[in-house]
Amino acid sequence: MTTDSTARDVAPEPTRHSITRAAGEFVRTDAFFDRLAARVARRTESQADGNEAAERAYLAEEVVPELASLGFESVIHDNPESAEHPLLIATRTESPDLPTVLLYGHGDVQFAHDSQWAEGLDPWVLTRDGDRLYGRGSADNKGQHTVNSLALATVLEVLDGAGAGDGAGAGAGAGDGAGAGAGAAKLGYNVTILMETAEEAGSRGLRTFAAEHKGELDADLFLASDGPRIAAEVPTLFLGSRGALNFRLVADDRDGDHHSGNWGGKLRNSATVIAAAVNALVDGNGVIRIPALRPEASPASVLEAVAKLPEVVEAGSPDVDPEWGEPGLTPAEKIFAFNVIEVLALEAGNPEQVVNAIPGKAQAHMQLRFVVGTDVSDFENRVRTYLEGQGIHGVDVVAEHCMPATRLDPSARVVAAAAESIKATTGIDAAIEPNLGGTIPNDVFAEVLGLPTVWVPHSYPGCNQHAPNEHALSSILDQGAQIMAGMFWDMSANPDDWFTSKNSDAGTDNAGTDNAGTDNAGTDDAGTDDAGTDGAGTDGAGKGAAK
Repeated sequence: MTTDSTARDVAPEPTRHSITRAAGEFVRTDAFFDRLAARVARRTESQADGNEAAERAYLAEEVVPELASLGFESVIHDNPESAEHPLLIATRTESPDLPTVLLYGHGDVQFAHDSQWAEGLDPWVLTRDGDRLYGRGSADNKGQHTVNSLALATVLEVLDGAGAGDGAGAGAGAGDGAGAGAGAAKLGYNVTILMETAEEAGSRGLRTFAAEHKGELDADLFLASDGPRIAAEVPTLFLGSRGALNFRLVADDRDGDHHSGNWGGKLRNSATVIAAAVNALVDGNGVIRIPALRPEASPASVLEAVAKLPEVVEAGSPDVDPEWGEPGLTPAEKIFAFNVIEVLALEAGNPEQVVNAIPGKAQAHMQLRFVVGTDVSDFENRVRTYLEGQGIHGVDVVAEHCMPATRLDPSARVVAAAAESIKATTGIDAAIEPNLGGTIPNDVFAEVLGLPTVWVPHSYPGCNQHAPNEHALSSILDQGAQIMAGMFWDMSANPDDWFTSKNSDAGTDNAGTDNAGTDNAGTDDAGTDDAGTDGAGTDGAGKGAAK
């Protein structure tokens, strides 16, 4: 028997690369598929009446146990504005003296439209077809918040030493939620998670809830994943969203229609008046005419970020009309750095049975998409006064729904940290959108909670969210898990890069809308617009007023 000491196998120290790789690899396993399949199977359609039990069960049975294994304490709260849409706050506090990151997700989904899915697909059964994972919520938002939990679990387990023997981090433990020591691991920062179940119903109650629970949601950074990347192959950050204000122009001159031969030229034609009103606000080339609804000049940091965005042409997308919209702007500037007024629908007469009569009533359903720096206070009165000044009288302006514009300055330190983290993980420069072209409830986090907001989407424009055949791409979820694991790791290693933007000069801009003529509240079908799914030609496929 030899007396020589035999060196024991020593597990290699986990590296950042091994940790991010482990998180991504787990997305490809059966365990991850089964977890997401169980979540997709839950019919959490928030726009459907009487679905509170399904929403609550999703939080209690899917989310709470997973987070408990990571050391979170969770409380499910009633929604202050809707009995059918509970919310969850989960906290993992290492020390009240440490900074806190607030994460967010939503467990609800759009109407499934079961009968409209392709043959062999069921919205409630996760189905793999090559790189695609079909199922309602696979992209919006169950797949995305599941990836983020997996990434956080991976980092926690590595920090605790679990699974270090293979040098690859704790991917397996993270995936099944069974990381024995993850709850005791030390990140060097606190984590709070807010999950709602009414996002697809306009985030009903979210703003009020956040205000009522501001102390519990106090944080130094907001980080979440929802919506699409600018393109499937381009990791993306977005820092807020354009605002959306839906309104109607209404001319109600008389009951009934009157013969155009007998009365034409003597009676006001309500349709003609509305056509003139529309043209006074926006001309025939899509250029905004009303000065009050044109934005201020965008900051240099915003224009610089927009200029760096890649030009993306998705298969099946319509050709851009180069002469449409504000002259002198690039297509990207028109979407991310300027306002637009759109006509959504027109009502006058009976197009199905046209008669020779002067309409007594007409209206136009309109929408203003606006960036930070646009004053939409006293909206109805200002638009009405402008129309009167243009000689157009008797038009009522009715503001119906408004969600504010918000934007974190792209020069904020945390934006650079997030972009550098993505580059370190993927080797790819992230596309940085100062704000989405569409609208999400970012105002809750930027305005009510006063947080710098960074979104890291794990979907892509062609995912069909809100439409039949919704799907996530495994390749993006894989990369998304790697990106998020890298970010959680980097926050621990370099907290000053991530948690100092809240009180810096490069903070969050916003365009408040409290006096816009609406109550800012979401409506039953108001939803948000975290995806551009032009192929969603089905009832309810959009997200309603705030889309």
